[in-house]
Amino acid sequence: MTSRLVLISPAIGPALREARFYDGSSSIDDGAATLAATATLPEAARVVLSPGARCRATAEALGLRGEVAAELAPLNAGRWRGRTLAEVGATEGEALAHWLTDPDYAAPDGESVRDVCARVGHWLKSAPEGRTIAVVEPEAVRATVVHALGLPTDTFWRLDVPPLTATELSGRAGRWNLRLGRALGGE
Repeated sequence: MTSRLVLISPAIGPALREARFYDGSSSIDDGAATLAATATLPEAARVVLSPGARCRATAEALGLRGEVAAELAPLNAGRWRGRTLAEVGATEGEALAHWLTDPDYAAPDGESVRDVCARVGHWLKSAPEGRTIAVVEPEAVRATVVHALGLPTDTFWRLDVPPLTATELSGRAGRWNLRLGRALGGE
């Protein structure tokens, strides 16, 4: 039987709007919650959530309840958590540039892109048969696509994941097909 994954990126919130490294406390905007509440989703055998507050709030707005999967946690930005990209660039520009271009370079006290891709890839390998809806951070969507398609890890930051879109994977035996970025309200 085929595994079908519907990866839903969370609604926009203050941290995303401000280009702030995720700190775990962000909520979603009221307008985004209203949009999420009108979304159409397929029936699923299971629902999985990233442990981040933004994903839990989006799932709630979508009327979804599910289990939290630690492997789908947001990228750990270490000491940059809660700071804006501009703030980090102004004080640690060289380290930030290195982190954005070298998938093996870990954020200070955080993790590297390669670490995130490995963590999410481990989760993907255990994807059960049937349909799973997963409300996950954009970096978990990126890591899933990189792993599923066998892309080079340095393509991670080149994948754009808009808020409230569904990225769909279907496959079996480690071979995946991909449908990118469907708006939740449309076909």
